[in-house]
Amino acid sequence: GLLDDKLKQIQIKEIEEAGSLSGELRWIAIEQPYFMSSLVLKEASTGQMVLAHKDNVLRNQMVLQIDNLAPGDTKTFDFNLFMGPKSWSLLRSYDNGLARAIYFGWVDILAKPCLWFMNYVYKFIPNYGIAIIILTIITRIAFWPLAQKSYKSMNDMRKLQPLMQDIREKYKNDKARINQETMALYRTDKSNPMGGCLPMLVQLPVFFALYRMLYSAIELRHAPFFGWI
Repeated sequence: GLLDDKLKQIQIKEIEEAGSLSGELRWIAIEQPYFMSSLVLKEASTGQMVLAHKDNVLRNQMVLQIDNLAPGDTKTFDFNLFMGPKSWSLLRSYDNGLARAIYFGWVDILAKPCLWFMNYVYKFIPNYGIAIIILTIITRIAFWPLAQKSYKSMNDMRKLQPLMQDIREKYKNDKARINQETMALYRTDKSNPMGGCLPMLVQLPVFFALYRMLYSAIELRHAPFFGWI
């Protein structure tokens, strides 16, 4: 659900602990990997999202707050129902917050641009397999300088391996001297033992975001590539 303008995603195993959540409700839903069934308020209202899971039945209820009404007064709540695919472009077109249901976790800020770009390429080349290949190539090109720096650093470290082995054999009974001589070797050669790892660590969130997006995007569900693939 969307409560207090924040997305709340409750796993089935967490329902018993969560029970109900209170706040300014915009919509509630039951979602599957590619589809969702949702109840959307036309205007946000104070209420509760009440969850239950019993006898293999999953329930998500919207319980709204109604103040005391004087005789003859009325209170009207307007709703929309959405039951369909979790397509980012489709849900964004409704402008009611439902697009927030598509969430890729801690890499969401990176995965959404990847999804947008893949769909953008698809407009011109209507084949998601080709769109993924183009997206991957562009991502690799963007990180090419970092990758080259990483490869160079690892290559430099490989060249130092024989000298480091000599140091270990020469001072095998003196660990402090081994560390001292090793650091001196790094300074002399201007090498950084972390130089090969850091550029790779910078790239990891982007490629993890790409994986999460490809794993979850409904656009790729049953999408054809070539022939039988």
